[in-house]
Amino acid sequence: MSNSMIILPIIFQFVAGIILLFFWRKTTIQKVLSIIFSIIGLGISIWLFFLVWENGIMTTQSGDWKAPFGISFVADTFAVAMVLLSSISGLAVSIFSAGSMRKERLEFGYFPIFHFLIMGLQGAFLTGDIFNLYVWFEVVIIASFVLLTLGGKKAQLEGALKYVSLNLLASTLFLVGIGFIYGLTGSLNMADVAIKLDNLANRGLVNVTSGIFLVAFGIKSAIFPMYFWLPASYHTPPAAVSAIFAGLLTKLGIYAMLRTFTLMFGGDEFMGDILVILAALTILSGGLGALLQQNLGKIFGYLIICHIGFLIAGLGMYTELAIMGTVFYLIHDIIVKTNLFLVSGLILKINGTQDIRELGGMYKNFPLLSLLMAIPLFSLVGIPPLSGFWAKIFLIQAGLQTNDYVLIGFIILGSFLTLWVIARIWGEVFWKNGVELPKKANGLYFSQMSRIDQFLMVFPIVLLSAISLYIGFGAENIALLSQRITSELMDPSAYIEAVLGLKTITP
Repeated sequence: MSNSMIILPIIFQFVAGIILLFFWRKTTIQKVLSIIFSIIGLGISIWLFFLVWENGIMTTQSGDWKAPFGISFVADTFAVAMVLLSSISGLAVSIFSAGSMRKERLEFGYFPIFHFLIMGLQGAFLTGDIFNLYVWFEVVIIASFVLLTLGGKKAQLEGALKYVSLNLLASTLFLVGIGFIYGLTGSLNMADVAIKLDNLANRGLVNVTSGIFLVAFGIKSAIFPMYFWLPASYHTPPAAVSAIFAGLLTKLGIYAMLRTFTLMFGGDEFMGDILVILAALTILSGGLGALLQQNLGKIFGYLIICHIGFLIAGLGMYTELAIMGTVFYLIHDIIVKTNLFLVSGLILKINGTQDIRELGGMYKNFPLLSLLMAIPLFSLVGIPPLSGFWAKIFLIQAGLQTNDYVLIGFIILGSFLTLWVIARIWGEVFWKNGVELPKKANGLYFSQMSRIDQFLMVFPIVLLSAISLYIGFGAENIALLSQRITSELMDPSAYIEAVLGLKTITP
């Protein structure tokens, strides 16, 4: 089997988007086709994941230009795991969109743009070229900007302006960093750059370059103090759009950090200290910000920031156990954050508002739905043995190994702040008696929707909740996957050998 098949997920999403463009105004056909394409895309991702799991790292060179002269695509365990997670989230959001998205938005290209966004994400995960990574980042920004503004409401446009301004700044810095890389090494292939940077005598310039990448990816990941664009924008579009943003867009920045800092820059002690400080401040600012909000979308937006701090903490400590905890948390967080925004969208459809002061009576009126919603809410907290618990245990153990007791304190503080926020949401939205309020003009309500549309909104939450439960109760399997990813990241020799052809990898 040809190694060129590793780019099949990218090509498939591109073809899916093009086909959907031919059904521009035929929204019913678009819904059906998007769900079918998402199921097929998930099947391709599962196939690629097991192919790499069984056979090791696979590479292909575009146009048969040998590395480092051409653009390399690399399918290692980390890349294919991220492709698989993006396909799972993509399928859930596609189904939810089919049930919840208003016809006016669907008629202006929502589904084609959605598949182009997934294409950009999967291209970024599979590329082995640093400039190609920049290109895929731009594809993601363009697609996400369109999704963010689709509908043209004032709040959306205001949020989109903040989103695109900061992300364009990040892209500019990313491009500057790439210029530094090329100036230092004469190469853009990440495997080749890794070798040449390692042999470079001028470590000061290497540290400056890594600092530029930290700021660029930090803006995209919404770490302290570059996070304020996220809570200002993620709550403004429809819940389906917010869900894919929350689950995957900030995680793309974390993926890029993990990839470049382990492969190209290694474990620099000075950069590690900076990351640990930024992690603590990100946890604190996100957690406190969530406490002050009344809107579910804004609360979940600040919790994204808080938990990005957990991911940065593992990278800052830079031990095998810490990176393993980061990878485990990344897997858990993609599924849970996607699900949380779907939950907030369902609550909005049922009640007509996301203001927790105006909500209540959910458990009394919808007991089964409330129990379903409890799974992502309490998985986020990390109540044992749910999915968030295990990753935090790995990070705390890593902190004990490295004597980072202050950072452990912030991780525990972030966990308590999350518990406080989720307990407040549960009390306000589910336990207290609801107050009859005039419903706001947000379109068709859940009780007025067809049975099919109701199913399409609930099923993705069931799917992602089941996966969250598997991550928690089948933690040994996720730990095994995280351990293998960590081994490949901490010892990138197999990656470098596979890309540069120093050793033959036979799939």
